[in-house]
Amino acid sequence: MSQAGPILFVSNAERPPFIAALDEARLFPVVDTDWASAARAVEQVQPAAVLAQMSGGHEPHIAPLAKKIADQSLYLPFVALDAAGTLPHNALPFSSRGGNSDRLIARLRAALRVRTLHATVLRRLPEVKVALPQGDPARDATVLLIGRGSAYPALSVALGERAGVVGALSIEAAAKHLNTRDLDGVVLAEGFTARVTDAFLTVLAEDTRFRSLPVVVTAHQLTQTYDLPNLELIPGEPANVAANALPLIRQHAMEAQLSRTLRSIDAGGWLDPRSGLLTVEAFARDFSKAVEQTLARGGGLSVARFAFDPGNSRAQLDAARILSRLMRQMDFGAAQKDGSVIVVFAETDFRTAHMIARRLSAVMRHTSNGKHEMRSEPVVSVDSLSPSDTARSLLGRLSADASRAAS
Repeated sequence: MSQAGPILFVSNAERPPFIAALDEARLFPVVDTDWASAARAVEQVQPAAVLAQMSGGHEPHIAPLAKKIADQSLYLPFVALDAAGTLPHNALPFSSRGGNSDRLIARLRAALRVRTLHATVLRRLPEVKVALPQGDPARDATVLLIGRGSAYPALSVALGERAGVVGALSIEAAAKHLNTRDLDGVVLAEGFTARVTDAFLTVLAEDTRFRSLPVVVTAHQLTQTYDLPNLELIPGEPANVAANALPLIRQHAMEAQLSRTLRSIDAGGWLDPRSGLLTVEAFARDFSKAVEQTLARGGGLSVARFAFDPGNSRAQLDAARILSRLMRQMDFGAAQKDGSVIVVFAETDFRTAHMIARRLSAVMRHTSNGKHEMRSEPVVSVDSLSPSDTARSLLGRLSADASRAAS
């Protein structure tokens, strides 16, 4: 992959062989600097990525460097080599065990794809009125935590304070979540044998859907390589695991966010970049047309409303993303301002729509965030279009049904 700019390598020591291999292969021209000059070098060199070796002498300089990198208008990947402590929020961890330059090249290429995607979105934003989602992408991220050991509850809390968490006590349960959710990272904790861990990582590596997914292993040494660019071994206390896994998770969440923004641009601004569903305005327009056409031509049309606590906006967002992934191409929906998500099932009778809504609701129940929030339990109401209905009357009846169900 080509990139506009070289790789900036920050270290107070000589280049390790695996860094020299990048330059020798002419895949990534490397420019060297020391820690004291690193922040200034970012301005002068305009690198496409920064590699920093945590080999001593970096402590007073890492925070200014991380801030300088974060302040760049275009995403600038920052990879921290062999960090012992907690990393800055934008520093991607990388263990140079074995000195394998292929792993580093794969990690850089994955990060540079996000940079290229960001550049594409920035270039196309003026085409339509689409705003980039604001705030920390990690707050909208969803992490799959797999484990059943003593550290599992503490890991769940530590990750849940930073992102959404979906828990799985078995590999089989994890596989279901991988197939039904858009995930931004996987943390494989203790409770499984090395053989089970190896089999799980092999399956992930063989499936192109998960190849760029951040995967953090906390309890096993990795004895072989896998085609997973963002695979990292992070042992230690749960708080440290969560803090150092978060930059990889944040980068993936940012990539997903940018991809949704690009789809919104392609759709003329009618898609919500956060949820992947229609905007409220586009939903109202399409729903009115769908009701008119169904009444004129005949057929079925059903609507489901998934209502959440208005104070728990994360539950609504998680549900919207599940729906955007699982609903049929003929269906459409939107996250509403009252904290609910409404989805329209075209050519669907009440019984079938009720069955679909129950299945979708079951998937939504397993995400938790932080110490105190309970799992998301949507109040579900389903209704179907009758000959005397209008778009407004059908939605009004749906909201009334939901209010009765909640009371």
